[in-house]
Amino acid sequence: MGHQPFVIGIDGGTESLRVGVYSLTGRPLGFASEPYATTFPHAGWAEQDPEAWWASLLKALPEALSVAGVEPSEAIGIGLDTTACTMVFLDEGMRPLRPAMLWMDVRSSDQARRVSAFQHDALKVAGQTTMSAEWMPAKTLWVKEHQPDVYERTAHLCEYVDYLGFRLTGDLTASLNTTSIRWLYDADSVGWQRDYFERIGLGDVVDRFPAQVLPMEAVAGTLTADVAEATGLPVGLPVAKGGADAFVAMLGLNVVAPGRVALITGSSHLQLGQSASPLHVKGLFGTYADAVVQGEHTFEGGQISTGSIMRWYCSNLLGFGSELDISQLIERVSQRAADVPPGSEGLILLDYWQGNRTPHVDANARGAIWGLSLSHRAEHVARAIMEGVAFGTERIFRVMREHDVPVDHVVAAGGATKSPLWMQIHADVANVPIHLTEVADAATLGSAVLAAVAGGAYGSIVEASAQMVRVATTVEPSATAHATYADFYELYCETYEHLGPLMHRLTALVAANGVQHETSSDELVGA
Repeated sequence: MGHQPFVIGIDGGTESLRVGVYSLTGRPLGFASEPYATTFPHAGWAEQDPEAWWASLLKALPEALSVAGVEPSEAIGIGLDTTACTMVFLDEGMRPLRPAMLWMDVRSSDQARRVSAFQHDALKVAGQTTMSAEWMPAKTLWVKEHQPDVYERTAHLCEYVDYLGFRLTGDLTASLNTTSIRWLYDADSVGWQRDYFERIGLGDVVDRFPAQVLPMEAVAGTLTADVAEATGLPVGLPVAKGGADAFVAMLGLNVVAPGRVALITGSSHLQLGQSASPLHVKGLFGTYADAVVQGEHTFEGGQISTGSIMRWYCSNLLGFGSELDISQLIERVSQRAADVPPGSEGLILLDYWQGNRTPHVDANARGAIWGLSLSHRAEHVARAIMEGVAFGTERIFRVMREHDVPVDHVVAAGGATKSPLWMQIHADVANVPIHLTEVADAATLGSAVLAAVAGGAYGSIVEASAQMVRVATTVEPSATAHATYADFYELYCETYEHLGPLMHRLTALVAANGVQHETSSDELVGA
């Protein structure tokens, strides 16, 4: 390919680590991906091995460079994104003391309920002053209460993205993005809210956080000699701090100013956008000051289980999936669901397999499917999954509209965009056009945007996104289908209203009886 400057975007996802190599105009040059396992020791738990992340990176990075055919010495920067609130507990020697608690781990629902009772201004970003069990404070309190030896030996508490940055550069720093969105860091005023942590029983936790909190595009360090030797990249290559995968993906969709909404799809769905001023409302998380663009505020909606429900369905009910990634699974299931009419001939699916993130913030909610008859087949369930997830997205969009947040320019990325059917269902249910960009892998492109800024090619992420992102096509909604979905959407909403109390009783019963389910992500995909 010859000599040309390039940037590298690294995306630590739920199921694998992906590396994308990009030109400075955002043209993809090469990709590689390496999987790692997730274990689910008990219901609501989800864990990963940090060493597995690093091993995957050392495999994927050289492979992506080889596929791209680039000269490693021409790299100008590396950017990072990973799953958010995937917690790592390190000892004095920077060694993990326990498996990382994955973002979807909701074992700390009791701790979340208790810390939410201590009303404090810190909780304004939770939208309804309810702490999520996914977030750092609740997870850390669970470790302190249930694994006190681990907590006492924890010298450094960090995120997946921080750990990856440390392994690349030798410097441990925190991200302004992840600390704002999940650690209650207040960039607007006080920074770390020590008094809140003291009230909830974590008075000494701040001293275990990384000393520096950096914006996503800031240079967090440079590539060490050991990593350079292992990857072929130059010593001293700038590494951008990075942040949470979905928020970095906003850069890969050019959603960096008010008026646009990013729909990030994959194992979960996130709905993200920018506001010129603070917006703290029930049913949305945020807004987070400076979390994406300095001087702006970011709001967030989210669904915990979306593509992961599709994987569960394929693995456990259809009997395939181990050889396919989530995008391939979605494509295959879409073929089965295409001939089923809107409404799935009377099936309603509630997408709360791992609880609800927004608008209910309910870790004890669970999934449901009803309306089944002997005439329904596998393809009906497949379509019901797609529609249930789209209903969940529309439920969040309606909260936005209720608070004058425009939802008329939606840009989507991730696994679900591989399915024209699923994108059409989303457009029809929400009655809005959905724009798809040239590069569907918005997370690695967003990390490449960070790398381009850290490497000096652009002066800001707003400038870099404008130059590196292009819309390829638009999915227009069908007015007829939207009208058909209206009644089914109302039934979806009423399902939680009626089943919610029963779900809470059930999860309490499961906990009281010590019901456990031990499995791994390999088992989940039918290996």
